[in-house]
Amino acid sequence: MGAKKKYNLEYEIHSSPKILFNFISTPNGLSQWFADDVTVRDDMYTFKWDNEQQRARLLGLRDNKSVKFKWEDDEPYCYFELEILQDELTGDVALAVTDFTTEDEKGERKLIWDSQVDNLLGVIGA
Repeated sequence: MGAKKKYNLEYEIHSSPKILFNFISTPNGLSQWFADDVTVRDDMYTFKWDNEQQRARLLGLRDNKSVKFKWEDDEPYCYFELEILQDELTGDVALAVTDFTTEDEKGERKLIWDSQVDNLLGVIGA
């Protein structure tokens, strides 16, 4: 297993940045597409899927722009960030995902993000 490296994905989202930000930054919003249930205490988020749970610390939050988390049990330099991008000319909105994984798990991780973002699109109705 090699070292984890940063990678970026980008998804077009037909939504306003304000609505999208609610889905990526609040426990209620995240529990509608990212995990089965999300709770928060101080800056520690607990994400639950089936019988599993993972905790992530909120590293940063920029209103209507981005949210950045670090998994509690991950390597020190690793994080995942969800950032809202809006084209100034067209107004098109995209969700940029920054994450870390090993080269041999990159394909699988991309499929997981694709699936999660498909869930998000379904919830938003985009």
